[in-house]
Amino acid sequence: MASAYSVTAVGNGGDTNGSNNNIRSVFVYGSLLADDVVRALLRRIPQNSPATLNGYHRFSVKGRVYPAILPVENKKVTGRVLLDITAPELDILDKFEDYEYGRELVDVSLLGSSDILPVYTYVWVNKEDPDLYGEWDFEAWKESKMRDFVNMTVGFVEEQELSQSKPRVETYESYYNQIDGNKISG
Repeated sequence: MASAYSVTAVGNGGDTNGSNNNIRSVFVYGSLLADDVVRALLRRIPQNSPATLNGYHRFSVKGRVYPAILPVENKKVTGRVLLDITAPELDILDKFEDYEYGRELVDVSLLGSSDILPVYTYVWVNKEDPDLYGEWDFEAWKESKMRDFVNMTVGFVEEQELSQSKPRVETYESYYNQIDGNKISG
């Protein structure tokens, strides 16, 4: 498995000059672990591989149904790497993550191999956010929140096709206010 996911194979193009322009792999750890959400956004399920991001923690966020990650010593986040993401798909992911997250270059370990890959991930921008707490649980989210989240994501994608589209956070808040009667639940 080690050679199947070498740096060249994931889109770095064998670049040795330190430029990250060709990295097109993204580590996901929250709602994008669900194929239905990825399919709604990208209209396909990219090849992917389970991975671990060391030195980070996945938090729940009060008032949101999706998680945040921040650097935390001696912690790790399990997720998956979406491989061979196109430039337009990376733009879609940037818009979807909106202003709450910043895209950062990190190194992840592929499960079942010793490969370390440079990939992008989305890190929570507000490092001192008092709304971060505990540990976010994908399985619990999948059971209770995924269906509504997929519907919100479909609405976000449709909204993006309009000339006056709303950002994802605004789409999220209006969708969840509508279904929860002005109560966003975490």
